[in-house]
Amino acid sequence: MVASISVALERCQGYERKVLQSVLERVIPCIGELNLSPGTRVLLKPNLISASAPSLACTHAGFVAAVAAWFLDHGCRVVIGDSPAFGSAINAVERQGIAKAVLGMNIQVVEFASVVYRRLPSGISVGIAAEALDCDLLVNLPKIKAHDQMYVSMAVKNIFGIVRGPRKSWLHMRYGGSHMEFARIILDLQELLPENITLADGIEVMHRHGPMHGELLSLGCLAGSKSPVALDTAMLALLELESVKSPLWRVARERALSGAQLSGIEFPLLAPSDFIGSGFMAPKILNPVRFRPLRYVFNSLKRVVLGLHRE
Repeated sequence: MVASISVALERCQGYERKVLQSVLERVIPCIGELNLSPGTRVLLKPNLISASAPSLACTHAGFVAAVAAWFLDHGCRVVIGDSPAFGSAINAVERQGIAKAVLGMNIQVVEFASVVYRRLPSGISVGIAAEALDCDLLVNLPKIKAHDQMYVSMAVKNIFGIVRGPRKSWLHMRYGGSHMEFARIILDLQELLPENITLADGIEVMHRHGPMHGELLSLGCLAGSKSPVALDTAMLALLELESVKSPLWRVARERALSGAQLSGIEFPLLAPSDFIGSGFMAPKILNPVRFRPLRYVFNSLKRVVLGLHRE
């Protein structure tokens, strides 16, 4: 008999540090034993689209700081890193308020700057940020939000951030012919990760549209799991969405991945049904994954300009 995967769901109504710390103390022990010891290198990987992105599009600064404090309190070395779609992680951390939120903590911010190439099961070679793999534990910190191309952006989608900079756009252009093909690449990335857990910011979420310009919805949920697939499956149920409309979930089900079915998930705290009636809405029609050629050229030029400005 296959053991159930734990997804810990708990209510959390705001980003005040003491409130978040109290909820994390209930959630993290419920997701399974962590191999932590003094000096364990923990990489926090929030969702940082860019320095200029609306704050609702990114993992909340207070959320990142509370998670960082939890791991520091357990003797870990904590670093924060991501590869924003535009600009640098350091600028994004500053502009999104994370630098201020972690001020005084012994935390390093790292750029996902070095590239290592890994071959996915599909045979595709992808440029991955070496910094994303250089840790003992990767803590995935997605922002729960609607997504105009992939229906929703949650735990699995946030891992796309380990792809280094402009290579994201190249993957969109080269393999964006169908939502399912692109979803298979994102699911393949999960196999490259070191030991990892997900703690999802579902407190104030973006719905109707995303990942940049949706509307605020107060969901009041903090979710955690060792399985990004299971967490996404649970959140689809919690948000009362049709799972089959999510290309990422459909690929997970197609591959019979652990956590792709609610029947294989246990909920040690609250259940998805406890959040019924949230009112979350996802896009009714998905936009193409492949960027229009002019947008691809514009995005490439924008990265060059931001890179020169950073230097």
